[in-house]
Amino acid sequence: MPGEIAVLVNPAARGGRSRGLLAPVLDKLREGGNEVSVIVGRTADDALERACTAVAEGPDALVAFGGDGLVHLAVQAVAGTDVPLGIIPTGTGNDFAGALGLPKKDALAAAGIVLKGRTRTIDAVKLGQDEWFASVMACGFDSRVNERANRMTWPPGMAKYLVAMVEELRSFRPIPFRLDLDGEVIEQEAMLVAVGNTHSYGAGMRVCPDAVPDDGLLDVTMLGAVPKGQLLRAFPRVYKGSHTTHPSVTIRRARRITLEAPDVIAYADGERIGPIPLTCEVVPGSLRVLV
Repeated sequence: MPGEIAVLVNPAARGGRSRGLLAPVLDKLREGGNEVSVIVGRTADDALERACTAVAEGPDALVAFGGDGLVHLAVQAVAGTDVPLGIIPTGTGNDFAGALGLPKKDALAAAGIVLKGRTRTIDAVKLGQDEWFASVMACGFDSRVNERANRMTWPPGMAKYLVAMVEELRSFRPIPFRLDLDGEVIEQEAMLVAVGNTHSYGAGMRVCPDAVPDDGLLDVTMLGAVPKGQLLRAFPRVYKGSHTTHPSVTIRRARRITLEAPDVIAYADGERIGPIPLTCEVVPGSLRVLV
């Protein structure tokens, strides 16, 4: 794919352990005479502004070198444009890359896929007027665990989320949700609600196991109110996608979804979006990805 490639970099991916991969990846992308530029922002807002400027100049690809959080940022720049998104997965979870069949543990192989220039057109999801997500939006128990973990300074890594989950479980109560699914209103107490364009989040939790990113629909997984013991037993099943057989789990499909609930923060693609109510709407064919 000879041309101009802009590479958006998160040097802190995997706690900084991915930095050693950057130079060989850039060398790989320069094969065939490609012009490769690197974008590193001082802050997330600065990185997004730089990425949007780069996309406006019409490169042959914007490549995200990082994890799901950086992919989320890159999607803000390329969704609804003709510029394809390339992904070099160097984060912890890399759920979006995995959903598209990209190699999650071989950065040079991922760079080779970028060079081949084969694009797949998929859906992206509009949140309000200004934000997009590409994978899964989570609300409820899981997002409260995220909120708690993000306030913690110890322990490091994934252990922090396990500690946060145990602590959150002590005080958690079912949440009264109100969902509008293409005009059909559902009011239900639930432990969590996930809206999926792809199937997984949180480093491999297949919360919407049958979600397809190019069918023009969003999968909505609801885990109804259950005793905490059942939640503990049911939650690990999400890694295999077998939670869908639980009698308190409901899965629906819709194009436009409004979620309301008190004191709930939404996370999308692993990134903090903010409090609901929120409306999300699938935009078919709005994202081109190199696969």
